[in-house]
Amino acid sequence: MADPRNRRPIASRNAAWARGLARWLAATSVSPNAISMASVAFAALAGAAFWLSGGAEGWVRAVWLILAALGCQLRLVCNLMDGLVAVEGGKGAPDGPFWNEAPDRAADILILVGLGLGASAPALGWAAATAAVLTSYVRELGAAQGLGQDFAGPMAKPQRMAAVTAAALVAVPLPVVAGWPVPVLALWLVCLGAFATAARRSLRLIAGLNAR
Repeated sequence: MADPRNRRPIASRNAAWARGLARWLAATSVSPNAISMASVAFAALAGAAFWLSGGAEGWVRAVWLILAALGCQLRLVCNLMDGLVAVEGGKGAPDGPFWNEAPDRAADILILVGLGLGASAPALGWAAATAAVLTSYVRELGAAQGLGQDFAGPMAKPQRMAAVTAAALVAVPLPVVAGWPVPVLALWLVCLGAFATAARRSLRLIAGLNAR
């Protein structure tokens, strides 16, 4: 069994639907690594849909935004299932740690850069993606130093995807709030929140190292 410190605390991990889906997947030939790879495909769908929504209008724009929200959530389902199938299903592989982390970084970049392109704010999209990757880097650095994985927020992966998904759905009927495009507001929220998260995790890491 994996060290509990190295598993993200997710309430839905114990949900009946998650356990049932994990048992079904574990009984098939699908590997946890393949599920991790599928998460990148769903992230690419979300990123492309965000991008295409920027030049669309009316019901076409609404369809792209809904597809983007769906892609973000399916990415998270894959992130949940790969761990459940690997650990509880006993199908982990020696190269599992790579496939557990690397696709996540690609997924963050695809979604946030796609959102930035669709919002005509590519620099902000890349800044948000950079901040997201930085939070993960600090988390993995702490784990490499034997301090365990730090999943502290305020803008960890679940919160990032919640913000982006909410932005996609809100932008369908309400493209602009207080004079700001909803996707741009979401990107600022993710960017500033993720940099704050990286800073918080860094301070906790430094404190942990000094306490040893």
